[in-house]
Amino acid sequence: MSLQRKLAPVKARHEELAALMSAGNLGGEKFVQLSREYAELSPVIEVLNSYEMALKELGDLEVMKDDPEMGEMARDEYYALKDKVPELEQKLKLALIPKDSADERNAILEIRAGTGGQEAALFAADLFGMYRGYAARQGWKFEMVEASESDLGGYKEIIAQIGGVGVFGKLKFESGVHRVQRVPVTEASGRIHTSAATVAVLPEAEDVDVEINDKDLRIDVFRAGGAGGQHVNKTESAVRITHLPTGIVVSMQDEKSQHKNRDKAMKILRTRLYDEQRRRLHAERAAERKSQVGSGDRSERIRTYNFPQSRVTDHRINLTLYKLDDVIRGEALGEMVDQLIAEDQAERLSELEF
Repeated sequence: MSLQRKLAPVKARHEELAALMSAGNLGGEKFVQLSREYAELSPVIEVLNSYEMALKELGDLEVMKDDPEMGEMARDEYYALKDKVPELEQKLKLALIPKDSADERNAILEIRAGTGGQEAALFAADLFGMYRGYAARQGWKFEMVEASESDLGGYKEIIAQIGGVGVFGKLKFESGVHRVQRVPVTEASGRIHTSAATVAVLPEAEDVDVEINDKDLRIDVFRAGGAGGQHVNKTESAVRITHLPTGIVVSMQDEKSQHKNRDKAMKILRTRLYDEQRRRLHAERAAERKSQVGSGDRSERIRTYNFPQSRVTDHRINLTLYKLDDVIRGEALGEMVDQLIAEDQAERLSELEF
């Protein structure tokens, strides 16, 4: 099927939406809904119109190539335009890839130390700094939500909220097991150790995404306390919320106010429940099409950071960068993010028939 035929229903829907909105007899909520759909389709239609115009012009120039007077000029324009058509075709193919509705959302970043004790906790802190640096370069808002520190200044667990344009779409491929190879600060003999930390990037849920019944929650309050008994709060401001149907537990003690801790804990709980729903739906769809593309299996090691060789390797796309310091600072992480997105697009394009 040609691209034009494949996109004909999209073009028809775009025209239908324009007619419906110009009729002026829609309610406010319905108008907003249709406007959003129209805005999503408009970039696709813009590329389609450019593509169809280029094909028409190409046909006209084809006829003019043999004209005694205009032939030379027509041939130059013809070959220049012919080189642009594949680019427009690629743009259209990318437009046909089903969009992940969560890509434009904010994200919750969760990093946990894995195997490796204190060294794993220090590595978790390095990863946290990497994402914070990357977020700053993207112009995103980066806010630490909760942290459990280790004795040497690392993190057993740390959670952050990241807000901005297209956050989840850029960071969703970071979920998985990250491995580090280096000489730990606690190692006297200079031997290289291997440690790991897990990263989870979840699309932030909105209130309308997940319905949570109060009867499904157990809420416990307790006194907040820091490492070694420091920063002990004399009031019961810390909150632990257990979602009974799923067993998901969220604890929050970052704020001095019990009310603020409860709000933050509910936001994390809602996001985790939303992520479970998304992954369950994705698994069902994957089973239906018998495809493992983008399964997001977090048990797999996705990336290795080798400090002695200043090397970072992403095992999913066989990409190695010899600029570990730049990656850890968040400066070169974008190179990996962009390659992961491109690889995902290529795989999903290969599943479509044109």
